[in-house]
Amino acid sequence: MYDRLGPSWEATAIYRARVRGCLLAGAMGDALGYPIEFASLDRIRALHGERGVTGLVPGVGGVVGRVTDDTQMTLFTSEGLRQAHERERHKGIGGGWSRLVREAYGRWFDTQRLLAPPEGATGLAAQPWLYARRAPGNACLSGLAQEFVPDPMAELGLPGPVNSDSKGCGAVMRSAPFGLSRVPGDTAFAMAARSAQTTHGHPTGYYSAGAFAAIVAHLVEGDSLEGAVLRALRLLARYPGHEETTAALHEALDLAAEGSPTPEKIESLGEGWIAEQALAIAVYCALVQPEIRHALLLSVNHSGDSDSTGAICGNLLGAHHGDHRLPQEWLEAVEGRAEIAVCADDFAAECVRR
Repeated sequence: MYDRLGPSWEATAIYRARVRGCLLAGAMGDALGYPIEFASLDRIRALHGERGVTGLVPGVGGVVGRVTDDTQMTLFTSEGLRQAHERERHKGIGGGWSRLVREAYGRWFDTQRLLAPPEGATGLAAQPWLYARRAPGNACLSGLAQEFVPDPMAELGLPGPVNSDSKGCGAVMRSAPFGLSRVPGDTAFAMAARSAQTTHGHPTGYYSAGAFAAIVAHLVEGDSLEGAVLRALRLLARYPGHEETTAALHEALDLAAEGSPTPEKIESLGEGWIAEQALAIAVYCALVQPEIRHALLLSVNHSGDSDSTGAICGNLLGAHHGDHRLPQEWLEAVEGRAEIAVCADDFAAECVRR
């Protein structure tokens, strides 16, 4: 079900570059935003100058380049999906992706409760650098404390059974790998939305995750960013209760069309703590600033959830441009860079296999 691009070497190389770009640029945006998360724009400017941060700055403990739960959970999403593809390829057993992704999130949940990998841990769970608690979202933690596994065939539109009133951005920021999985945009949308219900039951929370995954899927196919967003909007229109997510994306498109980006314009879209606002801010920044460096800086210099908006913007830019245009001096400082690249390559290699 994952084989959509042609088998040529060129198509495979482009796909691999998009996967790498998506995960690495997402981590870069996450690391740019983490030290200024929770800070107001005025405070950011007071500490870093009128332009705000202009590169990676030290966070807690004076360390530069640390990533947060946004990158951690994105990597575990990719691991669960890779295992699902591998299982289907080797055993011919499909449809198990929801449980395997949920189990992957359970392994991430363990990294937030343990100090180091347990004996016998494998895969991402064996990576000591992932055992760091960097202000994880309450909905993610409380949701994963439960045993709920989403039904891949369940109808969307009603509040989910877990945190039914939660529409924080914690389901959006981890959902890029659904769009990287070489499935059609509507499939990526549905998979991400249903998986989001593991922790975020409000329709806007899971629709925003679905829309984000669909945008990434369309970018992987080679669509323009604006075209990918417009196609995601058409998908959203199929579902009841889509209005908040749809309105936020239209606001981002309209604001980007005005040009002349500023942090104040970002703040007209919200602070990014809730799902549709985080998605809208990331989309706006990626659209209005075509240069990756400038787009990422714009996406974090605002009052609000800077690491999440930076991570989501980075995912979009990386899926669109691949890994060849990423600022190397930033990339070299990102925590876990080598392991993230390996994770991306393993994911891409599995998804191109029949």
